[in-house]
Amino acid sequence: MSTRTPRPRSRRVAPLALAAIAGLTGALLAGCAPGAAAPQTAAATDVSTELTSDPVQLTIADETGFPVTDKLTEEFTKQHPNVTFNITRDTFQNLTANAPKLLASDTPPDLIRLPTLGDTVRDGLVANLDPYFDAYGWDAWPASQLAPLRMSEDGIRGSGSLYQLGLGYSITGIYMNDTLAAQLGITAPPQTLAELEADMAKAKAAGILPIMAGDKDGVVNFVVQAAMNQYVDKDQFLSWMFNEPGASFNEPGNVQGAELVRKWADAGYFPSDINAIDYFTFTSRFSAGEGLFTFNGNWEAANYQKALGDNVSFFLVPPAEAGANHVAMGAANSFSVAAKSKHLNEIVYFLNWVHTDPTARQIIVDVTGASPGGDPSLALPTVQPGSLIENALKMSAQIGSENGQVDFMANTTAGIYAGSIIPESQLLVTSQITGQDFVDRVQKFYESEVGK
Repeated sequence: MSTRTPRPRSRRVAPLALAAIAGLTGALLAGCAPGAAAPQTAAATDVSTELTSDPVQLTIADETGFPVTDKLTEEFTKQHPNVTFNITRDTFQNLTANAPKLLASDTPPDLIRLPTLGDTVRDGLVANLDPYFDAYGWDAWPASQLAPLRMSEDGIRGSGSLYQLGLGYSITGIYMNDTLAAQLGITAPPQTLAELEADMAKAKAAGILPIMAGDKDGVVNFVVQAAMNQYVDKDQFLSWMFNEPGASFNEPGNVQGAELVRKWADAGYFPSDINAIDYFTFTSRFSAGEGLFTFNGNWEAANYQKALGDNVSFFLVPPAEAGANHVAMGAANSFSVAAKSKHLNEIVYFLNWVHTDPTARQIIVDVTGASPGGDPSLALPTVQPGSLIENALKMSAQIGSENGQVDFMANTTAGIYAGSIIPESQLLVTSQITGQDFVDRVQKFYESEVGK
């Protein structure tokens, strides 16, 4: 006997034939970039919203340091004992670099953490989820939530067919050690960048590290892009990240933001060994009480709450001008289904379950602090009043109401993070290059991947 996942509304859908990522165009098929070779054709699959009762093992390739998939799969197997999971993990940069090879193999993971689609759509490596969008009724979900997970036939993100879903939807901001803030006479989050800088100067003068950050693996980009966001036109920035023709990273606002970060480096606001500090280390050091501020996402809210209790707060990066709307990076913890997966229906069932099952939605919030996404009419998970997680969810709602969310520039192309952002940011935060140099070099690399 099969089981059916809870859905916001009931409707009968006839099975659809999924011509999974053939070199054809149309609403149900993957597109092919102009002049590109036709994508590989995968075996057609009848779309079903029913979960098989047969034993199935699903495979997931995920990023290291993010345990939410462990908790979700454990719960799913508890509810559906015939389905088990095998999860493998690698670093963000390795997973991003190796994703095409993994997806093209004879035994690809059914589901893979894929920060950016890159050429995977053109090459027919990831499944087009449009048929499932129709079958499960995902049109009830916010369009803005799904837009970054889409790609058009000509390779532009933000529109077209759906190729990814999120296991939680993030927002970034600044965490503040309230104990250190109290020692410095800081009683409230800064409301402008100038106030933020003034707080940093107080910390430096008192012998307290102003910003705990690391850049061994490029994660100081949380700081760099946060600064840029406050100066550059949001829509222009998004057009570049979505690879729209003619869009450029070389904009005055981006230069101004990058130069501000170099100024902070000159002032000694970062750890002296910043380029030797990776993501795990800088989060651990802030959790241990080092640093007045750290720039990070709501996915760390639960961990920081556990480590620092009531002595930590979370707020959005303040704008350059008082009273201006906030802009913050945010994105789905995005996963794609392998086009060659032998279990398309089962793995998509799991993805839908993550967004609709009350226990799964609670796990997303409890483990990550991120929003569970999905149909906004569904009940929100419960959180402890006054907790860091509750505040993080409020920040997500605020960014939504201000229409201030942008994607991560690290997701702009498949190779830009490892090939340009990491090495150039390492030079920027040690004052070896200017803000203009940083912007010029990233744009040059961008053009090498997508053209001008």
